[in-house]
Amino acid sequence: MTPDFATQNIDLAQPRLGAQVVYATDDFFADKARLIAPTEPVFIDDKYDDNGKWMDGWESRRKRGPGHDYCVIRLGRPGVICGFDIDTRHFTGNFPPFASIEACRSDEQNPQTGWVEVVPKRALEGDSQHFIALDDTRVFTHVRLHIYPDGGVARLRVYGQIRKDWSSVSRDTLVNLAALEDGARPVGCNNAHFGVPQNMLAPGAGVNMGDGWETRRRREPGHDWAVIALAHAGVLEKIIIDTAFFKGNYPDRAFIQGALMTDASDDDILKAAPHWPVILPEQKLRADHVHEFTAQIAAHDRISHVRLNIIPDGGVSRLRLWGRLSA
Repeated sequence: MTPDFATQNIDLAQPRLGAQVVYATDDFFADKARLIAPTEPVFIDDKYDDNGKWMDGWESRRKRGPGHDYCVIRLGRPGVICGFDIDTRHFTGNFPPFASIEACRSDEQNPQTGWVEVVPKRALEGDSQHFIALDDTRVFTHVRLHIYPDGGVARLRVYGQIRKDWSSVSRDTLVNLAALEDGARPVGCNNAHFGVPQNMLAPGAGVNMGDGWETRRRREPGHDWAVIALAHAGVLEKIIIDTAFFKGNYPDRAFIQGALMTDASDDDILKAAPHWPVILPEQKLRADHVHEFTAQIAAHDRISHVRLNIIPDGGVSRLRLWGRLSA
C-alpha cells in the first residue's frame, strides 16, 4: 500500500522539474539517468544491448574488489524531504541487498562535502518497492543513494515539498500560484484513475492525454474534484483551465472554490474544502481548448488552497492560477 507521504507530496527528483542524476560510480549495465525516469519501470524479456540484458533502471557491474557503488541526484528544486521509495522492481538476482541514503544542501553540481545520513543502511528485497518515511525539516538540494555492494535499482523517488525563497518576489507581481516548480502541490482528489492532479501543475504544456489529471467515467451522482495547495497565498486575477488532448473525455463544466488555510493539516483541509466560497462560478468547458477566465472571478480575500471541481468527470491537462501575493 502506498503511504500518505507518497501521495500527498511531490517527487522532488522528477526530470520535468530539472532533476538530474549527476554522478554514478558505475552504470555499466543500465544508465544512471533511468533511476529517476517518470514512468513506471518495465521489463522487456528479450531486450539486450552491447553490455548485456537491458534493464529499466540504474545497474552497476558486478564488483570484484572492496567498496560499493553510489549515485548522486540533484533535486529539481530545493525542498523538505518527507520520504523515499527505493524501487527494485524487475531486479531479482541482481538487486543490491542493502542501501543507505545521504542528503545535502549545496550550489555545486556534484557536492563533495556537507552530506548527512538520512536513511541508515537497511536491507532491500528484489522486485519490491521500499517506502521509507523521513521526519526532517531541513531543506536539501541533493541526495546520494548508496547500494551495497553493487546491483540494480529501478527507480528512486524522493517525496517532499519545494521550498522557494519568496523574499525577492514583489507582492504586486502577477505569478502562477499553482506552479509545481514553485511549491504548489495536490493535497488530495476523489479519483485519479488515468492521471494524477500533479500533472496539471507541471511546467510547460501537456504532451499528450496521459500528461494531465483524468478521472474514470463516473457512474453515480455527483462530480469529481481535486484540492491544490498553492505555492504561496494570494489573490487570483486570471484562471486558465486547459483541456488539451481531452476530446471525448473533457469535463462538461468546472468551478473553483478557495480558502486561506495556511496552518491546517491536509486532513482538515480536505474536510473543509467542499464548504469553501466559490472563486470561479460554474463555467462551460470545451474539448481540447485553453479556457481563460478573468472577469468571471468572484471578489475574494487571499487564499492558500483551491478545490477544482469538474462536472461530472474527465480530464484537465493544465491548471494555471495567476495572482498576486498581496490582497
